[in-house]
Order: sequence, then C-alpha cells, then structure tokens
Amino acid sequence: MEKRDTRKATLLIMALFFLQPMAFGAWLAMIPYIKETLALSKSELAIALLGMPIALIPTLQLASRVVSRMGPRKAFAYILPVQTCMIFLPFLTGGVFSLFLALACVGAVVAFLEVALNTYAGRLEKSAGVLIMSRCHGFWALGVAVGSFAASQLFPIGPVLAVFCVAGLSAAVGVWSGLSLPKLAGQDEGPSPKPQRIRDMPKALFLISLFVLAVTMVEGAMSDWAAVYLAERWGSGPQDAGIAVTIFAGFLAAGRFVGDWLKSRMGETGVARFTVGLAILGVAALTVPDNIVFVFIGFAFAGLGASIAFPLGVSAAAALDDTHEAQNIATMAMIAISGFLIGPPMIGFVAEAFSLRVALMCLIPGLVLSFWLTRVFSK
Repeated sequence: MEKRDTRKATLLIMALFFLQPMAFGAWLAMIPYIKETLALSKSELAIALLGMPIALIPTLQLASRVVSRMGPRKAFAYILPVQTCMIFLPFLTGGVFSLFLALACVGAVVAFLEVALNTYAGRLEKSAGVLIMSRCHGFWALGVAVGSFAASQLFPIGPVLAVFCVAGLSAAVGVWSGLSLPKLAGQDEGPSPKPQRIRDMPKALFLISLFVLAVTMVEGAMSDWAAVYLAERWGSGPQDAGIAVTIFAGFLAAGRFVGDWLKSRMGETGVARFTVGLAILGVAALTVPDNIVFVFIGFAFAGLGASIAFPLGVSAAAALDDTHEAQNIATMAMIAISGFLIGPPMIGFVAEAFSLRVALMCLIPGLVLSFWLTRVFSK
C-alpha cells in the first residue's frame, strides 16, 4: 500500500470512528428528556437502557458475516443512514417496554457499524504496518462527547430536530468518508469466507477476549457507579460528584490517544501489563479508607488502566489470521462487551449487601486474571 493511500485511509477511518458515535452521543443527551416525558422511574429507565447492549451483543456475529460479504466500505454507506433513522425510534415510544425495543433496534444496527469500523482498522494495521487502533477508539470516545454536547446546545430548537441535525450531518459526512476509503487489496472482492465453528476458532481468541472482559467490567462499573461512590466518600451533592465520571472518562480518552505510541515502544505484552497494573492500582486506591485524595487518583489510574484493553484486543483478534478478521473481532467484542452487562449490576448487588467499597474490591481478582493473561499477546 502506497504511503499516500495509507495516510488517507488512516485519516478517513479515524474520522469514521469520530462520526459514527455522534448519533449515540446525541441520544445520551436526550435521556433525561425521555425519562421525564415517559414518566419513568430510575429502575424502569435502567431496564429500558439494557435494550441496546442486549441486542448489540448477539447481533455481532451476524454483523461479522454481513460485513465480510459486503466489505466495510459499503457497510458504512448502507448502514449509517439506517442508524440515523433508528435513533429516532425512542422518541416514538410510550413506555418502558417500547423504549426497550426501540433501543434494541438501535443496538442491533450499531453492531454492524462497530464490526465495520474495527475490521477496516484491523486490516489497515496489518496491510500497512501502522498502529492506529488505540487512537481510533480515542476518536470514538471524542465523538460521543461532541455529539452529546452538540445535541444539548441545540435542544432549544426541539429535541427531535436537535438529534436530527447531529445524526443526519454526521451520517452524511460518514457515508462520503466510507466510500472514499482506499480499498485494501483482496479484502473487498470475491466471496465472503466460510464462517468458523467455535471449535475451529483459535484458542488465543478466547484468551484475548477474557483479558478484555475483566477490564471492560471496570469501565462499565466506573461509568455507572463512580459518581455515586464519590458522593458517598466526599459527602458532596450530585452536581459535584459528577467530576468522578469526568476524571475517569478524561483519562480513559487520554490513554487511548497515547496508546499506539506506548504500544510501539513497549510492545503488546508490555503495554497490556502496564495498563492493567495501573487499573489494579486505581481500584485499590479507590478503596483506601479516610483519604479522598486517593479516590481521585484512583479514578485517574482506573481510566488510564482501562483505556487500552479493547483496542489492543481488536488488533490482536484481527491479527490471528487473514481470512476471518471480522468474525474474530465480533467474537472478541461479544465476549468483552458483556463486561458492561456484568460489571454494573454486580457492583450494585454487592454494594446492597455490603458497601460500594467492598463491591469495587470485587473487580481486583478479574484484573489480576487479566494481568496473567497478558502472556497471550506478542512481545
């Protein structure tokens, strides 16, 4: 692949990682409006919000087959407009059940785009010998933030119109970007590969997936419980406790933007051990009694520690063979994203029985397992 094409492909796929989640970010900004409009309790809203991950996870395998057949470039062109349409379904709902189904539809569509994004980025890393995956996921996090901010600022023109402006514009630019992506030799031509059976998949794929799973449990737990935990430890109001999520998310994004640089200098195993070690220190710092400074340090270390695992897992899964990248990535993501379903409820149940501090300690054994599993990566 020529250097000019490599640079073009890198810039465009990073742009797509930024553009695709803007519609999702716009929806996140509208959750309070939907909650108030439908008069949902917190528990009802929590149940409805599970619709997206519950649909996304099993759809990943189907998405891998479709993306392998049509190619990531065409997938962006066809599916980004569909995502724009689906993101309006929550505004048509009348209760918790219909909202659950609407978000399930959104999650199913997002699965196809997630596979397309990671498949193209993984193939580009292999074909051009570049390291981009971590930065790509940094742009994904940035896209969510920008989409949410833009929709919030446009709210006075009406929630539906605000979401349309963000989702429609990002989809239009995304379609152009997808069709402009350079073809990767042999990847968008010919019949799609025959799907692997579970017993034929590389054993390393499942070890990589378990490594990522334990870390995503930390990411899910911090996203849902960080503010609550800081409010308990700091004794501040909810308006101040939100700084916990800001610190965690900020260091999560920062870690992803420097992740490729760290990987080039430390190798896959080195950066995996370094970041998981930071995550262990971060969770441990959160549980130190009677010192609020350690809590803030803990959120920062946990963010940095959780930042690299998923993009590192995507690159490693894609590198296992040259035929089934999409299926390998989908399988890894299906297992890893389960951490967002397991982590937050686990923390809630343990906290109910004991305390949030004890509940957060339950994340450490999984991180220790992840640290041991870092041997699955190449040096």
